[in-house]
Amino acid sequence: MSSPTSSHAYGIGLIALIVGMSAVTVFYTSFYLPESMAKPSVADHILHPEEEFFEIKIVPGAVIEGNENYVPNDPTVLLTFTNNVRWVNDDDTAHTVTPDHRHADGYSGDFGSTGVLKPGDTYEFLFTEPQEVHYHCQPHPWMTGSISVEKSRF
Repeated sequence: MSSPTSSHAYGIGLIALIVGMSAVTVFYTSFYLPESMAKPSVADHILHPEEEFFEIKIVPGAVIEGNENYVPNDPTVLLTFTNNVRWVNDDDTAHTVTPDHRHADGYSGDFGSTGVLKPGDTYEFLFTEPQEVHYHCQPHPWMTGSISVEKSRF
């Protein structure tokens, strides 16, 4: 019976694998992660619009299906003027601002209120890109609205 012979090739291969994995880890943590997680550069006049807030009010009785007072105006907001939007719940019932489809702004992140807006609560969102968002109230799906964000001409 012959005895197995050992080879240094396995050791060299293992060392090459470890060095390669180390290089990949250094690249990933030093270059890729910081760049992929960085917020995009947004002009100061967009981050600080002329008007403090554009308000959308959830009127009293909006929860009643078919209520004539609930008319979301489907506003158009302009970057640099009215792109900081605030929803105000003036109703006696809790509501949500939930996008119809997942939507994320490059700077502000995911659109949509977290949890419910109790009576008197507000939800604010800063739009930094031209876009159109359709939304609804999760517990009251007949309450729908949309908001269009456009570049300002000036």
